[in-house]
Amino acid sequence: MADYAVRKGIAPPKHEFDALDHVYSAQVEEGSVKLRMKDPSGLKRSFVLPVEGKRLPMTFVDTGSPHVVVLASKVTRKGLDAVDVQGLGRTIRSHRRFKPAGVNVNFVELQGSSALRIRTYERGVEGETLACGTGAIAAGIVAHLDFGMATPVNIVPKGHRDLFVDFVVGADGGIVNVTLEGPAETVFEGEFEI
Repeated sequence: MADYAVRKGIAPPKHEFDALDHVYSAQVEEGSVKLRMKDPSGLKRSFVLPVEGKRLPMTFVDTGSPHVVVLASKVTRKGLDAVDVQGLGRTIRSHRRFKPAGVNVNFVELQGSSALRIRTYERGVEGETLACGTGAIAAGIVAHLDFGMATPVNIVPKGHRDLFVDFVVGADGGIVNVTLEGPAETVFEGEFEI
């Protein structure tokens, strides 16, 4: 949206916009957008959820949308590509613990010490998506807090377009000044009469 507004002359390269209950700051450069996002809330680290006969450790954080982050190696020894994102994601999304609204589910895998691969099941879509900004932020927070990755954390979604999550951990342990940066490109334009 920020990239579109700049390309169409609606907004300058640095601007703010209001979406839902938050004012976002955007900085658009050729092919890339950096957004100042909503600071997360409700962080609950390393709790165990009983799912399909397993006890899966995960972390919850609301980054504008509620998310859980699950390490793929806790699901299967075969790695992230072997995770049943559709089936297991749907089960966790609808778990009684997250009623009534449900939760987005992010399965992650470390890529060395500098990047994190992610696959996301999004509620509302009710399936896996190529990328999720708020999910990338949740995964970036977990990568930093639980695995010691330096910020900005490099997140590699299923769509293979790297995202970068940056933030500051405050003196009280709260996460503030969250930014999300990644590529923006037009994939389709159309016109219709009203």
